[in-house]
Amino acid sequence: MFRTIGVDMKPILAIIVALSPIWLPVTIFFVAFEQWMWSVQTMFAYKSGRVTLRIKLPQEVLKSPEAMESVLMQSHNMNSRDNYMQTYIDGKHPLTMSLELVSIGGEVRFYANVPTSKVKDIFEAQMYAQYPGIEIVEEKIDYTSEVVWDQEKWDMISFHFGKRRKDGDVYPIKTYVDYGLDKQPKEELKFEPMSPMLEYLGKAKPHERVWIQFLLTPHDALGLKEGKLTPKPNWTEAAVAEVNKLMGRDKAGLGAEETESRPILTMNERDTIAAIERNTSKYAFSTAIRAIYITENGKFDGNMISPLVRSFSQYDMIGRNGVGIRWRTDFNYNFLQDITGERKTMMKKNELKDYKSRYYLQKDNTSFSDTEKIMSVEEIATMWHIPGSSVVTPNLVRVDSVRKEAPANLPI
Repeated sequence: MFRTIGVDMKPILAIIVALSPIWLPVTIFFVAFEQWMWSVQTMFAYKSGRVTLRIKLPQEVLKSPEAMESVLMQSHNMNSRDNYMQTYIDGKHPLTMSLELVSIGGEVRFYANVPTSKVKDIFEAQMYAQYPGIEIVEEKIDYTSEVVWDQEKWDMISFHFGKRRKDGDVYPIKTYVDYGLDKQPKEELKFEPMSPMLEYLGKAKPHERVWIQFLLTPHDALGLKEGKLTPKPNWTEAAVAEVNKLMGRDKAGLGAEETESRPILTMNERDTIAAIERNTSKYAFSTAIRAIYITENGKFDGNMISPLVRSFSQYDMIGRNGVGIRWRTDFNYNFLQDITGERKTMMKKNELKDYKSRYYLQKDNTSFSDTEKIMSVEEIATMWHIPGSSVVTPNLVRVDSVRKEAPANLPI
């Protein structure tokens, strides 16, 4: 091509080779740095261990999702680095925990897959403290091992969910505070945000599996001490900027003080600003949501997809934010994008593997819409908590009886 357009490559190649002592070490450093950090952090995660906990619901739950918010706050472990050696040699970093909702043939179960080191004991203790009568059992065999990828036996589709807005994660979804559950209404008056999802999971047929996974990694500002060459600020800075924008403080000539030239806020805008400030004042997690519908080959029911997607609409608030599909193991135009079907098969295989590993990797390399979203403990607790006694889904497993400790003064 260069010969055709009459360009002599020899001087260009000579300059590239001559400058190689400058650009080559820099290139090698960045490539080696990423590989090294991945290596030491993977080893740290492996040494920390993981365990799958099955959570059996108590017969009576009278608490709001605020109780789950407290559990998440206590489980927010940043694994803070005291020095650079812990970061670059030991690979110390925040570990991911996974909160899961599972339907196996219509039987609805709650699971938590958490790091054994530091998180497991805290999570269990806080769950027992907030929900008396709950039972937590360590699974010897993970429930996902039931499904081994076999294209002849299984068919599936996977979705990535996330916040809808593209202009920032600081806009919260509709939370239990917006539903008034923070005021602890009477049990018969409570509105349970999770009830549509639980009812949907209870409708699964014996040959169907529905797995929903919330992957949570503690969020905070990152810098060189945390293993990042490019500093990454906390989301509170973005929240301040967005509030200033809504308040009109970002306009030229307007300072932080109130003036008559500032635009008048509507009630909805005032509520939005209050929600942003409340939301970003709490602990937060980098959150990825994955849902997988699995069934026996030849029994795929397309009618199960729409209710799965719509069950997340409980958290939508027009003008603020919501939860929607960001990616799926399918194409808009299969006859053009995947003529043979091999790409779709490979995506399904990889998604199943990632779910089992509790690992998340954004798959949309065009718009990057399925990257992890930052959510507060208030938002997460709204979507995953121990439902109250008002939920009477038939296939929602609860403990058969209430266990109590023996009296402290019992003679030995």
